[in-house]
Amino acid sequence: MTSSSPLREDLANKRSRPKESDWRLFLRLVPYARQSSRLLALAIALLIPVSISGAVQPIVIGQAISLIRQENTTFAFLQNRPFAEAFNILVVLLLVTVTVRILLVSTQSYTVQKVGQQITAAIRKDLFERVTSLAVRFFDRTPVGKLITRLTSDVEALGDVFSTGAIGIVSDLFSIVVIAVAMFLLQWQLALMLVLMLVPVSFAIVYFQHQYRMANYKAREELSALNATLQENILGINIVQLFRREQFNAELFRTINKRYITEVDKTIFHDSAISATLEWISLVAIAGVLGLGGWFVMQNNFSFGILSTFILYAQRLFDPLRQLAEKFTSIQAGFTAVERITDILNEPIEIRDPEHPKSLPPARGVEGGEIRFENVFFGYKTDEYVLKDLDFTIHPGEKVALVGPTGAGKSSIIRLLCRLYETTQGRILLDGVDIRDLPQIELRRHMGVILQDGFLFAGDVKSNITLGETYSFEAIRTAAAQTNVAQFIEQLPQGYDTELRERGTNLSGGQKQLLAFARAAIRNPRILVLDEATASLDVGTEALIQEALEHLLVGRTAIIIAHRLSTIRNVDRILVLKRGQLVESGSHEELVRQEGLYASLYKLQMLGT
Repeated sequence: MTSSSPLREDLANKRSRPKESDWRLFLRLVPYARQSSRLLALAIALLIPVSISGAVQPIVIGQAISLIRQENTTFAFLQNRPFAEAFNILVVLLLVTVTVRILLVSTQSYTVQKVGQQITAAIRKDLFERVTSLAVRFFDRTPVGKLITRLTSDVEALGDVFSTGAIGIVSDLFSIVVIAVAMFLLQWQLALMLVLMLVPVSFAIVYFQHQYRMANYKAREELSALNATLQENILGINIVQLFRREQFNAELFRTINKRYITEVDKTIFHDSAISATLEWISLVAIAGVLGLGGWFVMQNNFSFGILSTFILYAQRLFDPLRQLAEKFTSIQAGFTAVERITDILNEPIEIRDPEHPKSLPPARGVEGGEIRFENVFFGYKTDEYVLKDLDFTIHPGEKVALVGPTGAGKSSIIRLLCRLYETTQGRILLDGVDIRDLPQIELRRHMGVILQDGFLFAGDVKSNITLGETYSFEAIRTAAAQTNVAQFIEQLPQGYDTELRERGTNLSGGQKQLLAFARAAIRNPRILVLDEATASLDVGTEALIQEALEHLLVGRTAIIIAHRLSTIRNVDRILVLKRGQLVESGSHEELVRQEGLYASLYKLQMLGT
């Protein structure tokens, strides 16, 4: 099992980078918001009536109290009316404002939530496309659990920046302004006192939000480590149980889980501190209104109705501030997610299609293509070459085997040929065209690659052969028949429509490999690559595949990697690799007579049989 140290190193590297401001992070989301511009415009247009309807209600309630106490501060149009009539007018007015506010708030809430979901879906789509476009080198150093966290919880937090965050903050600020204006119009002394109380609260919110932001970033990094460990244990469950690592891995998971909980507790503390501060200040504000307002009432400078209005305003003034703090928390979490997602969106796409792509010349004579490696150097790490100065040519229709000790670079040659990695130096030509000048889809369309572990997707058998491309059912059956797998498929419960579980766990390893051969055959490639393709097959199944390969290899260039040297005796040529260099080349008989590396490997295998 691997530890979470790569994740922690990655976190340290991010801390050393210059941090983008919140404004710049917010601007990264603007293009996604423009896709929902109409809904955004509607949500913003509702800000004014929502705020005004909220500010009117305390005034109506205050007028009702003044009317009951027969104070002379009631509205002019109510003063000459009978008490019952005037009171009923205020009740109806209050009901109308409440009803209108409920409808407006509901509409606005639905609108902003819909905008948030649309933004979330668009970001998740772009992020998925970006991830699947990155070179394999990126996945070599990035745990899968970390990517899953980015695509799920981080993206969800991102949607809140607009849905409950940005628009909600504007709404709350607008409400505070409208309430403040209404208060100053009624009585400036009490209004000034309440507005001044907003100053220390604002500073407290800014401080605690900054602390929350840092804690939230660490919490999400620990969540990535948690998901990576969980994913690793699930995929490696066989090894975990066979080697009785359950207790050890449980302790490792418990340690990472404790680190995650510790960081989450910090976010809870800072979030709770904001709520507690606001609650305390709002109570102080009400007490201040009662004290100062009560003194004004006793001096006959103030009506009881206006005092009641200000008590309600004191509560309503801090309600949007409380909601504002909660939305700031969502926005801070969203900005944390933006930072983490931006790391992936900014990840350079190492392997790109050329600006001026070329096409392969039409095949003439044999269908197979010519492959030429010219002075190729390659390393997974800088200055640590796996392949060194490789220079060879595979002729059209030739069957070539790659042989060598473990780590000699055989699989690296296949990865470079398929352009899963780029060469460090040198170039690779296919039918005289540099593969970097070919669109990736064009290059891989002419290659059929069969790996030792055939990966299957959840879905039916047909879809695992076509892999999303359009082929007729007859073409699928023909490909299955050509590779001698039709009989196996037809024995399945629903034949070609049989549903396969994730990674094809309801099939044996040999059966999964058979489908991989059909998958290659249906594409009729120029070049066929077999990387230990028959290693997981039993003797009977391998005999069927070898028979199918005799037909499949006709007219095609083939590259075969096999550790069992007895299976490659009949190829046209064998290339022997050692530490990334080509040391021998020739047929089986020629290499045995040379008594070099190949002869030594062959004799060792013969002694072992």
